[in-house]
Amino acid sequence: MRTELIDISVSRDIIHVCQFKASLANYLKDNKENNNSLIIKQSGKPAGVLISLLELAELRNTKLFINSILRGLKNSGEGELYSTSLLKQELKKTRAKKNM
Repeated sequence: MRTELIDISVSRDIIHVCQFKASLANYLKDNKENNNSLIIKQSGKPAGVLISLLELAELRNTKLFINSILRGLKNSGEGELYSTSLLKQELKKTRAKKNM
């Protein structure tokens, strides 16, 4: 997972929707090749963001990971805990189903 900070250049990374429409193919190519994010503004305000497929996958994986942690914290707070041996049994069952 990438951990570097994202520097946003107003002149490079924020464009008006008309400019985006006029050069859509170029922006998509640049996005694919360089994984650049692009903020698209309309009426002077941010209206959308173009991100790379890699960044989208990273965001989805991060969201799934965080949701998993939150579920675990909720379950432990409610007393729903697994012993190590029970957890190993459940993992074996799950993995066996996936391998079928």
